[in-house]
Amino acid sequence: MVKELLFEIGTEEIPAGLTPVALDAMKKIMGDLCAQHRIDIGEIITDGTPRRLMAAVRGVSESQKPQRTEKIGPPVSVSFDADGTPNQKALGFAKGQGMSVDELSRVKTDKGEYLAAVKEDPGRPTVEILPDILSVLINDIPFKKSMRWMDLDVRFVRPVHWIVALFDGKVVPVSFGNIKSGDRTRGHRFMHNEEITVSGYDDYVKKLRDARVIVSRDERRGIIEKEIGDVARSFGGEVLEDRELIDEIVDLVEFPDAVGGTFDTAYLTLPRDIPVIAMRKHQRYFSVVDKKNDLMPHFITVSNTVAKDQKLVAKGNERVLAARLEDARFYYEDDMTVSLESRVEDLKNVVFHSKLGTSYEKVMRFKALAVWLSETLFPEHTRDVAQAALLAKADLDTGVVQEFPDLQGIIGREYALKEGIKKEVAQAISEHYLPVSATGRLPEGVEGTLVSLADKMDTITGFFGVGMPPTGTADPYALRRNTIAIVNILLVKEIRLSLNAFIDRSLELLDGVISKSTDETKADVTAFFTGRFSGILTAEGYPQDAVDAVLEAGFDDVVGARNLVKTLTRWKERAEFSDVAAAIKRVGNILKDHTAGDVDESLLSEKEERELFDAYSKKKSEIQKMIEKEDYEAALTELVGFRKPIDAFFEGVMVMAKDEKVKNNRLALLSAVRDLFVGLCDFSRIEAAGER
Repeated sequence: MVKELLFEIGTEEIPAGLTPVALDAMKKIMGDLCAQHRIDIGEIITDGTPRRLMAAVRGVSESQKPQRTEKIGPPVSVSFDADGTPNQKALGFAKGQGMSVDELSRVKTDKGEYLAAVKEDPGRPTVEILPDILSVLINDIPFKKSMRWMDLDVRFVRPVHWIVALFDGKVVPVSFGNIKSGDRTRGHRFMHNEEITVSGYDDYVKKLRDARVIVSRDERRGIIEKEIGDVARSFGGEVLEDRELIDEIVDLVEFPDAVGGTFDTAYLTLPRDIPVIAMRKHQRYFSVVDKKNDLMPHFITVSNTVAKDQKLVAKGNERVLAARLEDARFYYEDDMTVSLESRVEDLKNVVFHSKLGTSYEKVMRFKALAVWLSETLFPEHTRDVAQAALLAKADLDTGVVQEFPDLQGIIGREYALKEGIKKEVAQAISEHYLPVSATGRLPEGVEGTLVSLADKMDTITGFFGVGMPPTGTADPYALRRNTIAIVNILLVKEIRLSLNAFIDRSLELLDGVISKSTDETKADVTAFFTGRFSGILTAEGYPQDAVDAVLEAGFDDVVGARNLVKTLTRWKERAEFSDVAAAIKRVGNILKDHTAGDVDESLLSEKEERELFDAYSKKKSEIQKMIEKEDYEAALTELVGFRKPIDAFFEGVMVMAKDEKVKNNRLALLSAVRDLFVGLCDFSRIEAAGER
């Protein structure tokens, strides 16, 4: 028979953003633990609210699956004396297995008859194992931050106040801290703050709904989307799309209720992002826009309780927002009395990092780097790039950004436009922060793209140069994200740039600032880029061996490297490619312990070595030009043609000839042929079909 398990951890309010991660982890841990304990289960449902994390498991088997284990011991032939008495080998094995010799079995194998300990475990009732499983589960749920409370020797994201643990409607004994499990949950903190006895998952969901708690996160999201849409339409507008804010509010409320409000139209004269961010970040209000996507003087809040008087709630929200917007207007008007360019000097008083100087010094470094990039790639944009880089961080000193940090870059763009600065430069001030996440939006303009690349590279080389790379999961300066951003920008925009030269120029600008040697820093930074680039390529679906073959051979241009990986991925599925890859691996193995010089044609005596040399001499220049032109298809076609002469060489020629000169000349020939292949990629990293 199968039964149902219900497990709920009731807590104080869990910060939004931590719940989804915890619920995903609960599902995985629960599944793993049941499998580990040989308990068959069906569907696992996890859900939660700000005050509870819940897992329901359906189709749980009543007992463990039986298990038969067989441990092979010593051969029978050496386990008994001549008279059949068990000797030390048999006695020792039996003791180790907790059995007597009489209880041991005998099994026949290809190598003869052996003693064996065969154990049959019928399995225990599931209900006896669940306390251990649930104890491990509650202790293993990962949180970015956890806390202790009272004098208890336990940690959790927030103090635990109750635990529901039911198997087939009966309480499973579990304890955590000073809390023991039971069959009672609790309703909404303000609208139904009472204990509720539940018997199973369906009963739990229904009774909590009656107690003003919507357990399902998806259902709460649906309610929020509908209600804020209804309120926005009542204003004649629609909600400014904000998926991130909806996700956040889903985990802040147990029973959502939307309320609209209005603010003074005078605040609409502020740059649009100021009221939007003021509402969003500080108040978690949704903005309302008209059909032209222009901001309307309305907002929507989502409360955790049903308002008795929505007008009263709206007035309170309007009063709070008015104070925020008034502050924003004050800062905005005050900021406008000082030009962006004059604010750059103020960055001398702002420490970027104690080991890397002030923000002003950083700006000067990445400005020079951005100019170098522009002169290399887009010389016609250099003047605008220089101005955009100079002004990129100027808004950090403004009152609006200090009050609303999320507006950095955005407000710089607005101020630049107000000052009459070119649109492309203003856009770059905002875009140089992009992308803000690994898969985030990339800068669109040339100026923003180049300043973004330069700013990020200066950060990466700088922190590596002062010996502060990411360690483990800690990456306080977002070096991983910045590196991925640089690679993504280059790949998506297909910017052909020497990564080595880019790193070199950045390190030149850090001369006298970093504490590690330039060579050491460059090696570390290059390896870091290689690791992140490899991850990007495999995430795109390219096989790891093809990625390794290209990157391990060394790369300088990420676009060219990806093109080669793409071509190699297609070719490695062909039988002829697999054959030549195997042949060149054999060449590599022979050359492992030898240093080869130049080939002396006069020492080529065998027909097969002469043919291999002729093929090499004829194709060498041609293949190198194909690789230089990135005509990888043609280069691989020619390289595959080497399979026959290489095979013939190994069949007809003794490489390790007695004559030292002949031997070295043959090794030199193989080395020359191998170098042709290495010019494309490291074939030794390619897995043959049978190796996968």
